[in-house]
Amino acid sequence: MNVTKAKKIKAAGQFRGRRIDPDALAEIRELLGDRPRRRDLLIEFLHLIQDKYRQISAAHITALASELKLATTEIYETATFYHHFEVVREGTEAPQVIVRVCESLTCEMFGARQLLEALRSDLDGNVKVQAVPCVGRCHDAPVAVVGTNPIGHASADSVARTVAAKDTGAPLPEYIGLKAYRENGGYELLNACLEGKRKAESVIKTLKDSNLRGLGGAGFPAGVKWEILRKQQKPRVIAVNIDEGEPGTFKDRYYLELDPHRFLEGALIAAWAIEADAIYIYLRDEYAACRKLLRNEITKIQSDPPVRDLTPMHLRRGAGAYICGEEAAMIES
Repeated sequence: MNVTKAKKIKAAGQFRGRRIDPDALAEIRELLGDRPRRRDLLIEFLHLIQDKYRQISAAHITALASELKLATTEIYETATFYHHFEVVREGTEAPQVIVRVCESLTCEMFGARQLLEALRSDLDGNVKVQAVPCVGRCHDAPVAVVGTNPIGHASADSVARTVAAKDTGAPLPEYIGLKAYRENGGYELLNACLEGKRKAESVIKTLKDSNLRGLGGAGFPAGVKWEILRKQQKPRVIAVNIDEGEPGTFKDRYYLELDPHRFLEGALIAAWAIEADAIYIYLRDEYAACRKLLRNEITKIQSDPPVRDLTPMHLRRGAGAYICGEEAAMIES
């Protein structure tokens, strides 16, 4: 092989798959809008692409890498790690909708395997059917999720009707909103803390005396955790882990869909007690209704704060990775 030809081949290899498609770049810039191009928002940006195009193409990965000034491989490795991102080759047609069938122990006991086989056999080829780990709705087994719309006690017929109706959004449950919560004394305790009527040491002692424990598995005493965090070097932030993925575990979802402001006020009191600069709420992607209502209610209290000096709150969306229920993996995500 002559030297000139070898150089041409090498050059082609260096740029293959890495050229920035101007159309894809324009689409990425439109999706991101005026959001800051920060690497900690990478998963949020991948969700924007997935939600819009129902898949993530190589062209969009390359364009996003350029926009964030990150290596293409870093974007690709992140996108392919999470189950809810559909990373595809160029020219691949996006599915009309993705149907996820829970195959956890409870759903398996109630016929999930037969449901999965029936859906794969009956649904149109442009509908992607996946078996997935627990979606946090064991009381409604078997469960299929059409887009983000959970179908409880699912049958092949009920799922097919939902697909045909294009009813792919998660319905909002009835819950205690900001107005009703405040009318019943909501945010008064937080206000008392911020105004100096309560002392952090007293609040922490109350938690310790109550023996309230975390229910993520370890059962660590909440008051002890707050006490430890208050002694840590600044800056401090709070990371709330709502990535419950164990079969039979859906307490967080059930609680949030009933009384979200009690959770938000508790998080704000924790931030006050340990003098945290921000609160990051990491919510599993399967809880689409929770995500909607939390966004709505956080926006309300940020636009009309019920107290002074409201700690900044950031809602972050998981993407279907069981390991992210573990503390270090959640923080990395």
